Amino acid sequence: MNIRSLTRGDGVVIGAAVLLFIASFLDTFDKSGNGAPNAWDNLGLVMSMYVGGIAGAVLIVLSRALPQPLKVVGLDLGQIGVGLTVFSAWTALWSTLDPLGPFTDEFKSLDVGAGSGLILGLIAALVLAAAAVAGPLVPALQAALIPAPKPPAPQPYGAQPPGGYGYPGAGGPQPGQPYGAQPQPGQPFGQQQPPVAAQQQPAPDFSPFWFAVPVSRPLFAEDGSAAPIAELAPGTWYLAVEQRGGALVAQTQDGRRGVLQDTSGIQRG
Repeated sequence: MNIRSLTRGDGVVIGAAVLLFIASFLDTFDKSGNGAPNAWDNLGLVMSMYVGGIAGAVLIVLSRALPQPLKVVGLDLGQIGVGLTVFSAWTALWSTLDPLGPFTDEFKSLDVGAGSGLILGLIAALVLAAAAVAGPLVPALQAALIPAPKPPAPQPYGAQPPGGYGYPGAGGPQPGQPYGAQPQPGQPFGQQQPPVAAQQQPAPDFSPFWFAVPVSRPLFAEDGSAAPIAELAPGTWYLAVEQRGGALVAQTQDGRRGVLQDTSGIQRG
């Protein structure tokens, strides 16, 4: 699981689910004195409004954090989660309008209304459903919940760059050597280097650079096929080796190359 793939919308979903859980222990309706039930005294209410909303939030967060989407009966976990949050908000609305529910006979002589548990639960359910639906649509909610770490400070001239793939300056192309080309040991002095195929060279005005994505984005094959070959995750540095119009050809940590079509909001190293 990669928590860096969570967005601000997912953060709102998590917060609303916690608020919904707290509301389930508060009074369902206002009644003078002690004895007002909470949601756990009404199995239908607690399972549909409270547990249903919390379960929907868990499925939405899991669908974001897992490296590969999981499906149940052909539906993505996130889609099922959104449906549960909307159902929770729908149940909360009508439960607030009729707070007595199955307790009507017991408290029918009292003038009671919705208690703090229903009111707080309605607010949390509405926020939860709104964040679940609007999260993939509103740009402000698509930003990363945990920002990608900043690249290390530039090394002084002549200093050895830090080792390890995944950081700017580590494993990148060497000056005068095309990216991906292997050095030729033992080559006689003055001998010309073999020409490199033109299609392997980036544009003349392009220099390879490190970058990180704000949210998880698919990496497509260079042959133009629609199926993604990998997924770029926030918090990891990738190397851009070529530019094709508005897209970038990027290389992952395991050496796979593909086309990143959505380059909006990327952080350059």
